[in-house]
Amino acid sequence: MFEKQVVIDCRGHILGRLASTVAKELLCGQRIVAVRCEQINISGKLQTNFFKYLSFLRKRTNTNPRRGPIHYRSPEKIFWRVVRGMIPYKTYRGRCALRRLQAFSGIPAPYTKCKRVVIPQALRVLRLRPDRRFTVLGQLSSKVGWKRAGVIKTLEKKRKIKSQAYYQRLLEHRKIEKQARENLAATLEPELKVLEHYHFTR
Repeated sequence: MFEKQVVIDCRGHILGRLASTVAKELLCGQRIVAVRCEQINISGKLQTNFFKYLSFLRKRTNTNPRRGPIHYRSPEKIFWRVVRGMIPYKTYRGRCALRRLQAFSGIPAPYTKCKRVVIPQALRVLRLRPDRRFTVLGQLSSKVGWKRAGVIKTLEKKRKIKSQAYYQRLLEHRKIEKQARENLAATLEPELKVLEHYHFTR
């Protein structure tokens, strides 16, 4: 999977499985951009995961709480921190690996026209039983203090409208190109027959 840059669409992936795969690729030197982090799934009910995160929020340094741990609320930073926990980030190799990761909520402008891939071994529909409950990371973030869910939803609606229009233009362009090729082939067919006849008669 080694390419110059890989854009992963995180929608419908399980958090832990996705993070472990991303961490391995980062340590191997791959540059990764993770988009739509607010659509990542976590196994378990929303209420259960909410109480787990609240217990994490209570953890702090007694002498100086500003020293850590730092509790991120946004989905992309939560995902980034999970990946960081799977990397030796205090070493030079780990720091370099972590710099290769970019995470975003939604799909920002430079990556709307890039090819996006999925990781099959991390997809919820393939790895989680249909009767199991799951939590969407964006909902959990909103419950613990993330305030950008409405903005991301609005921007995603606009992006989907633009993408649909772009796809329709692409289909029309392909249809015109196909028709032009057929017309050209029909125009050149008599001349090609003459050339073939001349070639065989020589």
